[in-house]
Amino acid sequence: MIDYLLTEEQLMIRDLCRQIADEKIRPMAAELDKTEEFPWEIMKVMAQSDLFGVYIDPKYGGMGGGVFELCIATEEFSKACGGIALCYSASALGTYPIILYGNDEQKQKYLPDLASGKKLAAFGLTEPSAGSDASALQTTADKQGDHYILNGVKHFITNGGDAETYTIIAMTDKKKGARGASLFVVEKGTPGFTFGKKEDKMGIRASSTRELIFNNCKIPKENLLGKEGMGFIAAMRTFDQSRPGIGAQALGIAQGALDHALRYSKQRKQFGQSISSFQGIQWMLADMATQVEASRALVYASAREVDAGKKDVAMHSAMAKMFASDVAMKVATDAVQIFGGYGYMKEYPAEKYMRDAKITQIYEGTNQIQRNIIAMALIKEMAK
Repeated sequence: MIDYLLTEEQLMIRDLCRQIADEKIRPMAAELDKTEEFPWEIMKVMAQSDLFGVYIDPKYGGMGGGVFELCIATEEFSKACGGIALCYSASALGTYPIILYGNDEQKQKYLPDLASGKKLAAFGLTEPSAGSDASALQTTADKQGDHYILNGVKHFITNGGDAETYTIIAMTDKKKGARGASLFVVEKGTPGFTFGKKEDKMGIRASSTRELIFNNCKIPKENLLGKEGMGFIAAMRTFDQSRPGIGAQALGIAQGALDHALRYSKQRKQFGQSISSFQGIQWMLADMATQVEASRALVYASAREVDAGKKDVAMHSAMAKMFASDVAMKVATDAVQIFGGYGYMKEYPAEKYMRDAKITQIYEGTNQIQRNIIAMALIKEMAK
């Protein structure tokens, strides 16, 4: 692994997360994948270790790091289980809109509980008919006096039902299209806010995915983050912050799959020798390792760019998410191949990495959408 010159604090975060991954996550990964049980006990361990606050300002109870520190933690957890890691990192996705658009009073109200891990967060953008086309949102927020009334359904929401704090994009003026979207905080238990069934997924099964249902859900006007009409911009800026984190999840999945494949290739004997001695396997391992390291370089670089406060980070964030997730799927598939018939069996770990890898190419914008973002940024730059 390349030396990325991590600080003493970053090394401490990495080593702590690695220890939790080895001692708490790995022993439970297969069972939680089978039962689809939300990993509350593991979340408590992360909370007790102050890991939910690595990217939050100390003023609000955090450690004062940034996206890079979040990526370090997510990568380590994902090496052991992409689903359990997602329960952790998805809370950051729901928290970033508050960090980016909340006023000090809102931050004081919500961030300390999120930084401590006392509460988890979730982000609600996707709807049954609005996925990649976020401008097609149907959920509405009608202002009535000192309150907003929310109606609509959010779909495929990670941490849905288990999170306590939700940042929601809803239309305050449909006539304005994307410019009519606004951003709100909605708390679990608010009358009119309920949840749909828990989705039965191919991978990341320890992570909960549910519908959010708003039926005349009344929230105070103080729950508006930023100004009306800023919702779409807020969502895109949130993704600029969070996409390196998806890259880190994919990176961890890829590294975990590679580690298992390498270990198995040294143990598995054929024709009187370990299959790691065969050139065909060696070339596969070499390609897998190179792709993983290239992913790490891009994810780390894009995260550091976000933390440095660079304005135009959308292209590199999209690259990190796209490249790392494509690599995760390729490396996980190759790991199954190296395991041979055993790779197809649930008794062995390879098939789970393959199932978990797939979603990283889909959520927070499919990789086809990421390619659109990258191309448009290139064209825009050329036009200057």
